[in-house]
Amino acid sequence: MRHRLRSGRRLRPAMALLAALALALTGLTAGATAASATAAGSRAVAQAYPAWAPYTWYAVGARVTHDGVDYECIQAHTSLPGWEPPVVPALWRPISGGSPGPSPSPSPQPGVPGKPGKPTVTATTNSSISLSWAASSGTVTGYRVYEGGTVVATVSGTSAVISNLGACTTHTYTVRAYNSAGESQPSDPVTATTGGCSGGGGKLPGAPYLYLGWGDPPNPVTVMNATGVKHFTMAFILSGGGCTPAWDGYRPLHGGPDAAAISQIKAAGGDVQISFGGWQGNKLGPNCATPEAFAAAVQQVIDAYRPAAVDFDIENIDEFENEVVQDRILRGLKIVKQNNPNVKVIITFGTAVTGPNYWGTRLINQAKAFGVDIDNYTIMTFDFGGGPDMYQSTVQAAEGLKNALKAAWGWSDATAYARMGISGMNGLSDQHELTTVQAWTQIRDWAKSKGLGRLAFWSVNRDRGCPGGGVVSHCSGIAQNDWDFTRVTAGF
Repeated sequence: MRHRLRSGRRLRPAMALLAALALALTGLTAGATAASATAAGSRAVAQAYPAWAPYTWYAVGARVTHDGVDYECIQAHTSLPGWEPPVVPALWRPISGGSPGPSPSPSPQPGVPGKPGKPTVTATTNSSISLSWAASSGTVTGYRVYEGGTVVATVSGTSAVISNLGACTTHTYTVRAYNSAGESQPSDPVTATTGGCSGGGGKLPGAPYLYLGWGDPPNPVTVMNATGVKHFTMAFILSGGGCTPAWDGYRPLHGGPDAAAISQIKAAGGDVQISFGGWQGNKLGPNCATPEAFAAAVQQVIDAYRPAAVDFDIENIDEFENEVVQDRILRGLKIVKQNNPNVKVIITFGTAVTGPNYWGTRLINQAKAFGVDIDNYTIMTFDFGGGPDMYQSTVQAAEGLKNALKAAWGWSDATAYARMGISGMNGLSDQHELTTVQAWTQIRDWAKSKGLGRLAFWSVNRDRGCPGGGVVSHCSGIAQNDWDFTRVTAGF
C-alpha cells in the first residue's frame, strides 16, 4: 500500500519477468521437441505424458500424468511439493487420458460403468468429509472413493462419509464406479478441508490506513470522533537496518509519533492493525535472512503494541515477485501465528481485475503448502486496470480471489469470503481509476453481504476533498466531505 502516488507500478517488472520466462521457455521447448523427435524415431508408439514432478517449470498447455489422470497446465508456474495437479485446479485442469502422439486414447474396458459425476462436498466436521456425486451410466455394483491411489471408502450408493481424519486437514478425492467387468474412469477431483482450524478467520472492524510519513496526517482521535471509526491500519514497518524493525525505516518503535498515535487511539477506545512492507522502501522480508529472524522482528512490534492484527503488504519485485522472499515471509508468519494465536495475521497483495495473478496465486498456494494459518487474504483493488465502474471491477476481482482460495484450501464459498478482505484507494488512484463515495459504499455493502473479514482503504490522509487536485497525498482528488470514506468504512 506504500506511497500509492505512482503510475505503472507493476507493469514494467511484470513485463520484464514474462519476457525472461518466454526466453527460457523457448529453450526448454526446443530441447523437449528434439528429445521427442528422437524418441519417436526409436519407437513405433507415442510416449505417455510425463509424470508430474515438483520444482519443474510448466508452460500453459503442458500436459502431465498424476495418479493415473492426465492434466493440462492452465497457468504457467514452477511446481512445488503440495502443488500436485488435483490439489491446485487454478493451475491444472483434468483432461481425457491418452498420449501426446497420434495414437488414440485407450478405450474403456467393455462393460465397465461410465465415469461418475464430479463429487461435491455436502458436509465437513473436525474429523470427516461427506461427499455425493451423480451416478455412473451402465451396470454399477458400487463406488470406490480414492485419495491418490488409496481406496478410502467403498459404498453401494452415490454418497460417502470419509471419517477418522485429522482436524484442519485438506484432502483431494476422486470416485470410480465398479462392477464385475472392472472400474470406470475416475471422476473429476474434489478438494475439501476438515473443520477445527484454530484461530483462523474472524471479522475485523473497518480499518483505513493511516500513514504518518506524508500527506498532512490527521489526529486519529479527531477522525474517530467525527466518523465513529475505531480501528486504523498503521503504516509502515520497514527495516531500520538489517532485520531491525522501524517505522518507515527510521522512526523508532518506542517514543516516536507512531507510538504516540497508537496510544491515543487505544486511549479513545480503539485499536490498530500494524502494516509491514508496502510498495517501496527497505523491507524486512529481503533483509531478514531466515524465517525465524523475520518472525523475531515481527515479534518486537507485537510486543511493543499488542495490535489486533498484523498486516503484511507484500508487493513489488523484492517481495511479491520473489519466490525466496515470499516463502521466507510465509514461513515466518507461521511462527508468528503459532506464538501469537490471538493476533490476526493478514497478507495484502495486488490483483488483476479477474483475481490474483500468478504471484498472488502462488502466495495463496504456498500458504496452504506450508500450513500457514493466514486469517485474511486482502487484495488491493486499485492500480489494477479497473474500469469505469470500480464497484463491478472490485467485485470481479474479489470473486477471483474467492475461487483461488477455494481451489487451494477446499473451502466453501462462505469460508472463503470470511477469509477475504478488500483494500481500495479513495478518489483517484495512481492510474486515475475513480472510486467515488457512492462506489465505496456499494463495495462496503457487498463485502458485508458476503461476510468478508476485512475492509480498508488507502488512506485517511487522502480522505479530504480537492476536486481537480489530481493524485496527491493529502486529499482524494475529487469532491467530497472530509472523512467521507472513513465514515463508510466505519460501517463495515
